[in-house]
Amino acid sequence: MKAIQNTFCLLVSLCFVSCGFAAESTKSTTKPAKKNKSDVNATKSFEPTQKPKKPGIITLGAGCFWCVEAVYQRIDGITKVTSGYMGGQIPNPTYEQICTGRTGHAEVIEVEFDSVKISLEKVLEVFWKAHDPTTLNRQGADIGTQYRSAIFYHNEDDKLVADKSKKLADKSGEFRRPIVTEVTKASTFYKAEEYHQNYFNLNSNAPYCRAVIWPKLLKLGLKFKE
Repeated sequence: MKAIQNTFCLLVSLCFVSCGFAAESTKSTTKPAKKNKSDVNATKSFEPTQKPKKPGIITLGAGCFWCVEAVYQRIDGITKVTSGYMGGQIPNPTYEQICTGRTGHAEVIEVEFDSVKISLEKVLEVFWKAHDPTTLNRQGADIGTQYRSAIFYHNEDDKLVADKSKKLADKSGEFRRPIVTEVTKASTFYKAEEYHQNYFNLNSNAPYCRAVIWPKLLKLGLKFKE
């Protein structure tokens, strides 16, 4: 009888040992594996390191702002074009004051562009083609200092780009006379009256648009539609 009791106790002990081993085995198999240092470094290598480029901005004078606004609205990468005035002596000038030629302002467009899609160099290539930069204070029948050719830069890096672009255009052989475009630091930009904004798109059949802007767009191979 005592032998039977000893045998029973031995079997119970073996069961406890077996269950404990099984539990430890299960616990060890479900424990998450540690990441190697190389795995962490590999993950970091895929993280973006470059900061997104800031939108570019340049202010351009190229005669009547209706014309150049229509041109740049049709260039891929240009995000916004605003007609206005810059480079004069009085604050908050009106169109009527500008037309006298006595305020010192130029009719300009403020061009904002996606610098990933288009560079400032390309923006200025369009500028040289969109007007005659060799006529002083004049574009066609539009005469006066308000119609002067001008690049108003917003930082020193853009000044270097503008100066280089002007030199290249001057040496390109495309113009019979020297380029007279002024390259100067941007001052206060005054947005023109609302009826000047988006002018060609809203008034494409107006006499000035048909006589001046349509031929310009056609020459540059740009579409008439917005």
